Amino acid sequence: MDYQYDNENIFSKILRREIPNETVLETKHSLSFKDINPVAPNHVLVIPKGPYVNFDHFISEASSDEILDFNSMINDVIKIIGAAPSTDGFGYRIISNAGDHGFQEVPHLHVHIISGRFLGPMVLPEK
Repeated sequence: MDYQYDNENIFSKILRREIPNETVLETKHSLSFKDINPVAPNHVLVIPKGPYVNFDHFISEASSDEILDFNSMINDVIKIIGAAPSTDGFGYRIISNAGDHGFQEVPHLHVHIISGRFLGPMVLPEK
């Protein structure tokens, strides 16, 4: 699939500094910041700085440096918010929505890192 990136999406505007954010960590290729509508005490978004619509677009077209940086940032954020079970954190959930059925609202790859409370089951079955 040929992805068309929308330069006017909210994350693109955040990257251009047109919209403020509460930055957690920033590198050459990635940015993480607190979600403005958190669903848990810790809710951080991680985005690549490149124009990627979703994960399969990113993994197919990003450079090795971008891929490593993005994944390293996810790991660093987990450490920063104290969620890693290996360091006595209670755990976390990583979510990335893609496409209509995945309920993707912003057409820029982003990962939600959520922790700080019991999160319950991931997806409830259809009734």
